[in-house]
Amino acid sequence: MKGPWTTGGTWLRSALHTHTTRSDGELAPKNLARHYERASYDVLAVTDHWRITDAASSERLLVIPSVELNCILPGARDGHVLAFGVAAGEPELRELARDHADLETTADWIEAHGGVAYLAHPYWTGVTPGTLELPENVTGIEVFNAGCELEVGRGLSAVHWDELLEAGRLCPAIAADDSHHPGFDSDLAWTWVRAPERSRAAVLGALADGRFYSSTGPLILDVRRDGEAVEVRCSPCRTVTLVSGRTIGAAVNVGRLGYRHAGRELECNQEGLVVHARLDVPRSARHVRVEVADAAGRKAWANPIAV
Repeated sequence: MKGPWTTGGTWLRSALHTHTTRSDGELAPKNLARHYERASYDVLAVTDHWRITDAASSERLLVIPSVELNCILPGARDGHVLAFGVAAGEPELRELARDHADLETTADWIEAHGGVAYLAHPYWTGVTPGTLELPENVTGIEVFNAGCELEVGRGLSAVHWDELLEAGRLCPAIAADDSHHPGFDSDLAWTWVRAPERSRAAVLGALADGRFYSSTGPLILDVRRDGEAVEVRCSPCRTVTLVSGRTIGAAVNVGRLGYRHAGRELECNQEGLVVHARLDVPRSARHVRVEVADAAGRKAWANPIAV
């Protein structure tokens, strides 16, 4: 997986999980698009339940027609899958709904209709970490869902992600609002996509390849392997963490009770927050991923790197 910092292109702030009046959201599609455009987003995926919604794009905002589908997960759990960029009609959707297929079959349908599949909010769904197997045709998962966090405190699926990574499935992970009530549950989580241009094909390609990072606030400006370490540049943060396998990793924590483990800050701002850190890669690591948190506790997540 190529990191977005090693490729050229433009950073596009993307809202990838939203709902309109075509399913269970409060705003009509054109009004939702206007809402995210005013909030300075570059890309909007409208993911209504079982309805492919395509609002008009503008000079500022690219809208990608998408849909949220149901599927069966291990343990007969009802799962939700985000299908980005699919092209299908209502009859085809109704046929898929009748089958209530498993995750792999649902992802086959998404792929056959030109889309990219991501598993939504596994913690909210109730999937037990370690039991989830992600088929190869499901690109990744949603590591943070703001709506699920706001409503029931089950928005963070980092454990599910880490269990997949530990099993060797180095999938990327997005963060999103899952907005139903814009103004209350919007502009809380987003994905910074690195694409060669602002087009549907370019954004879908970046999502398929993992060329992005996810955030609830902080910026990750660069993640780069340097010998036996990883260097991270970011907006001012209180913690910079290198997450790896069980019991291994590295972290730089600054502040009154700052603690460093196999890492050090290379540069801090005037308030003592980290903007450049170096973290040692554990010798036994098979993969690493970077996670940062700012002074307010807001986080950002980079996609995994194979070691």
